[in-house]
Formats: sequence, C-alpha cells, structure tokens
Amino acid sequence: MITAQLSRRTLLRALAALPAATVFPGFQALAAPEAGKVKITAVKAMAIKNIANNCLIKIETDSGLVGYGEAGASGPMARARIETMRDLLIGKDPLAIEVHFHQMTSLMHTYMAQIGVISGIDMALWDLAGKILNKPVCVLMGGPFRDAIPMYSHGLGFNMLDKGSCREWAARIKAMPEGFNAFKNGIDPVLGVPAARYANTLMPEDLRKVHTAYTNTREAVGDDIDIAVHCHNEMDTPSAIGVAKAVESMNPLFLEDPLNVTFHEGWAALKRSTRVPILTGEKLELVRGFKPFLDTQVADIVHPDLAFAGGLTGTKKIADYAALTRTPVALHNVGSLILTIANAHFGASIQNFYRSESALGRPTRHVE
Repeated sequence: MITAQLSRRTLLRALAALPAATVFPGFQALAAPEAGKVKITAVKAMAIKNIANNCLIKIETDSGLVGYGEAGASGPMARARIETMRDLLIGKDPLAIEVHFHQMTSLMHTYMAQIGVISGIDMALWDLAGKILNKPVCVLMGGPFRDAIPMYSHGLGFNMLDKGSCREWAARIKAMPEGFNAFKNGIDPVLGVPAARYANTLMPEDLRKVHTAYTNTREAVGDDIDIAVHCHNEMDTPSAIGVAKAVESMNPLFLEDPLNVTFHEGWAALKRSTRVPILTGEKLELVRGFKPFLDTQVADIVHPDLAFAGGLTGTKKIADYAALTRTPVALHNVGSLILTIANAHFGASIQNFYRSESALGRPTRHVE
C-alpha cells in the first residue's frame, strides 16, 4: 500500500491552484476567450433629467465599446468617488467584474466605499460585458428564468379619502397604455405627513383614515388590480402595527417600509402582528444590509435597488442569500430607462424574482 503524505505547504499550493469561487461560473467560462483584449480608458458620470439625485455612469474602452449604468448618487458625488478609484479601473479588463466589485466595495480608507457609485459602475461593466461577448446580460448572469418580468407602478394624483376621486383614478389607470395591474399608493398624503419624514405616533382617528383610504381604493379598482401600501420608514412600531391592522381587510399586495430602515426588534414585532406581507430594502446595501432581515425572517419580500444596493453583482449576492430561505426579491426603481432595462435583465436572471417597480406612466415618463 502506498501512503501519500501531504504537507501544509503542499496543501496550500493545491488549494491555490483550485479555481476561485465565483457567483457567475457561466460568465467566467464565456468571458475567458476575451479576457484581457479590451481595456477601460475612462469612467464618467452624467446628470439625468427628471431623475432626482441619480446619475448615469459611462465606461469607455480602447475598443470603442461603451457601457452604461445608473448610480444612486449625484453627478458631482459620483465624479469625486470615481477619481478615488481610477487606479482600480483605468487600464483594466472590464470583464474582470467580480474582481472590480470586490476591490471597490472593500475600500475603507480614507473614505468607505460609496455603494451607490459602485452600483452604477458595476451595471456599466455588465453592459460592456454583454457587448463584448454579444450575449444578453441575463444570460451572462445565469438565466434566463423567464422571458418577461412583472412590474408595478405608483398611485398618484388623486385623493384616496374621496370615493369619487378614487373612481376617476381607477378609470385613468385602466386606460393607461402601459397596462400595469399593480400599484403602490402612498400613505403620507392620507396622514398629512411630508414624504420621508418621521410621523408622530398615530392616533385611532389616523388609523380610521388609513382604513377608509385604502378601502376606497380597493373598491374603486376591484379585484383585478393589486394595491400595496407605500410608506417611507416614517412610523414607530405601534403605528406600523396599527396600519397593518387597518389595511389588512383590503388584502394589500404588501406593506412597504413602515419602520426605520435599520434592523431592530420593531420589525419582528410588526411581523408577528400581521398577515400582510412586509417588504423592505430600497435603502439597504449589499448582503450585510439584508442579512438581519433575512436571518430573522421579518421581511416577506426584500426590495433592493440596483442603483443603491451594489449593482447587478451585489444584488445577485443578495438574491442568492435570500434564496436560502425562499424569500422573493423585488426591485425598487424610480430611475431612468437604463435602470429599468437593468432590472429586466436582473429579474430574468434569478429564480426567486417577484416583481419590479417602474416609474413608467408618471407624467414625465409616459409611454405614447
């Protein structure tokens, strides 16, 4: 019998020779023949009309191909952060996406990584990869699991406390060319709270108004259109529990972001109190932001934004972690058509996709 003895040094050499773990093994295989043939020559940030505080990222290469992404940051902020990452990107192979993602997101000094800017760069790298390899991005990412993705829109421009106004809105959305069959309707106008500001603890009369508003909306649209309750992290725990009870009878699609965005015990108390699906995540970053919500199962649906959460690479990692608990992944999106197209590719590329938000149909973005 021959006995092989493996020293620690030999073991380390053997491990080093193994291929590195990757989120995208199929992409690595497709990209290998083109590796190193194209180099990044410039990374630029451009303002977007009618998109509050987001900007477009443009990556140029020596091949003439360019890639576009959308960053959750203003142009000046993105340009400043891009300047700090020049050495990580300029002259490098755009197909080394996971390497770039790791190096950019692990920055700590002198400033921590700005994930919104990195998100836009990552999207632009994937756009470039699709052009270099002549493949749809959803295919490069491991899909497609589906040929189309469901989207939902926003209930705007009417008074939910007025039944006549609700009926007018219902007739208007049913005639819209986009054909949406799901809308999220904001709670702030019902409560008289400025958007995205903390609200005082809700009183019984406030909760009665909430019940009336969403019941009116449900009656106006019937059962063919789904309605979600849209919050902006403005409530304390007793108020959030009260809202969940107030809307439960109209069977909302989900209750979005009723509590402060950071994880705390209030989320668990809310989850225990209601059968309404809880959705959150548009301001969370990377797996680290979503992990406590998924580990404790207080979010029925997670809701990252590709422009804030880590681009396509970072959000794929979030989706994979969510898949361990069979948690659906929705996408927040009030961005441009570029972000919407990125959402479509991402939604096609993962198994546990739920649906994507869309700003199409808003007055400045209507489909003619």
